[in-house]
Amino acid sequence: MDFQLTLNTETKTQNTSKLSQLGKVLIYTTGGLAVGVSIVCIPFVSPAFRKVCLPYVPATTDQLAGVTAALKGRSGRLLDVGSGDGRIVFTAAKLGFKAEGVELNPVLFYFSKVSALFNHKYRETKFHRRNLWKFDLMPYNNIVIFGVEQMMQDFERKLVLEAKDDTVVVACRFPLPNMIPVETIGHGVDTVWKYIIKR
Repeated sequence: MDFQLTLNTETKTQNTSKLSQLGKVLIYTTGGLAVGVSIVCIPFVSPAFRKVCLPYVPATTDQLAGVTAALKGRSGRLLDVGSGDGRIVFTAAKLGFKAEGVELNPVLFYFSKVSALFNHKYRETKFHRRNLWKFDLMPYNNIVIFGVEQMMQDFERKLVLEAKDDTVVVACRFPLPNMIPVETIGHGVDTVWKYIIKR
């Protein structure tokens, strides 16, 4: 009987030890995966090292349709502010614009450059890895911005100082705080506001 009790105790100890080993492996694996995912995601969701946090949120199909509608009948040079993965720039290029993007995030910048390189339709597009607040808006007669609410006042001031007469500005997700749009397209998060700079 004592032998049986000792055997049962040893079996339980071995099972507990095995569970502990399995638990450790699961904890280490889960922790390692979490760290790996964080490292991969940081460039996409971190602030773009500027005074306003600009997380990477790709444009939806409805937002792209709204931008396309707002730009109807327009041509010339177009700048996508905070161009992310390049989808607005590529959409504008398909519409016949000389399309460019400005993006500070290095991962997104190089992703866009490589995407353009491997698609002959987008080889004429350009991407600039620059800080928006030091980037000159004057050469562009069409500007698209997917900003955050906290930056729109500063961006509006930059437009007033730099954008030339008759420049069309398309703001997505958040409107410019003081300018009156000439057209509003869509609703909710897919709303697009169209403005025309008048001097």
